[in-house]
Amino acid sequence: MQQEGFTKFERKSVVSLAAVLALRLIGLFMILPVLALHADDFIGSTPILIGIALGIYGLTQALLQVPFGAASDRWGRKPILVLGLVIFAMGSVIAAESTTIYGVIAGRALQGGGAIAAVVLAFVGDLTREAQRTKAMAIIGVSIGTAFTLALILGPSLNYVAGLRGLFWLAAVMAIVGLILVWKAVPPSSAPSNTDSNDHLFTNLKTALSNRKLFRLYSGTLALHAAMTSLFLAFPIELVEASGLARTSTWKVYAPVFLLSFVMMIPLIRIGSKKERSRPVMLCAASLIVIALIGLVAGSQSSSLALLICSLWLFFVGFNTLEAIFPSTTVSAADSGMRGMVMGVFNTCTFSGAFIGGVVGGFTYGGFGATGVFLVAGIVILLWIFTDCIVSARSRH
Repeated sequence: MQQEGFTKFERKSVVSLAAVLALRLIGLFMILPVLALHADDFIGSTPILIGIALGIYGLTQALLQVPFGAASDRWGRKPILVLGLVIFAMGSVIAAESTTIYGVIAGRALQGGGAIAAVVLAFVGDLTREAQRTKAMAIIGVSIGTAFTLALILGPSLNYVAGLRGLFWLAAVMAIVGLILVWKAVPPSSAPSNTDSNDHLFTNLKTALSNRKLFRLYSGTLALHAAMTSLFLAFPIELVEASGLARTSTWKVYAPVFLLSFVMMIPLIRIGSKKERSRPVMLCAASLIVIALIGLVAGSQSSSLALLICSLWLFFVGFNTLEAIFPSTTVSAADSGMRGMVMGVFNTCTFSGAFIGGVVGGFTYGGFGATGVFLVAGIVILLWIFTDCIVSARSRH
């Protein structure tokens, strides 16, 4: 008789892989709320280059998600996880020791070069039964949202103690802890089972890209991360100017805001975990983000600290909800034989959005200030909502 819940092996596998991914994401994202505040610390810094430094990890992630996934199919998941974590640690050290903005950009690019997200998701698929796979992917999705929230709380808090350089060194330490977890807790890699020809791989890629339901999710995660990255180019500066806080004290605002947003997202995720309700919850969360960005525009124009803080909270209620629901919905929509390819494309779109948000946000901030950044981010989310509605309507006909 088949067990209804996880086996002990499945539970250990999912928890250990979720922890590895979460450690890496915390190290990657805790830089976001504080980097713009340290712009003057680096030789050659400009708004555009700060934006590139914020988002460059997304470009290298986007370029390497599918190659890393394909390499794990050929040589096994575990060796590629180790390689990705070593690359991430090297990038963290380079960024920690850099005195110029170009060194920080190089370090952040190398951090993103350890593109293990698709490998982790494929590994989870390998180690769980089909009946438990959606639940396992949901746990990974929640761990991503939790890691992001923790990173945004820890970044400003630890910046007060250790500074930006200390944050980069801590990211390197987290990569080492991840390596220990891979060695001690993650089960051994099974023999590579994917011997498909390149022609078949390209056929799978074409199928993954042409699926309308998946396209809505790809475009959604791209828009979401573009808006988030551009937000952190402008909001930290607006917060310091409106509140009078020192740049090392912004954690006093971020910590309660992110914790409350995380608590508020839980009922939305519970509702959205039901298949027939996932799309309405996604659209609701995206609408909250648009309202929040309108509030940020108004708060920026009026220098209203209360409005800025309330709008940030609303933004992350929506963001955290989507960050948890998007991956689990995507893996559920993918055919079992294409799950690795689909998640590779999904993660490519996610990190492409981060890079685009950093670059576009940098240009926009240089020309139009924080108000322009928030407006453009709002337009990007609105475009996704309209795209989703159009694609959904066409799919019904």
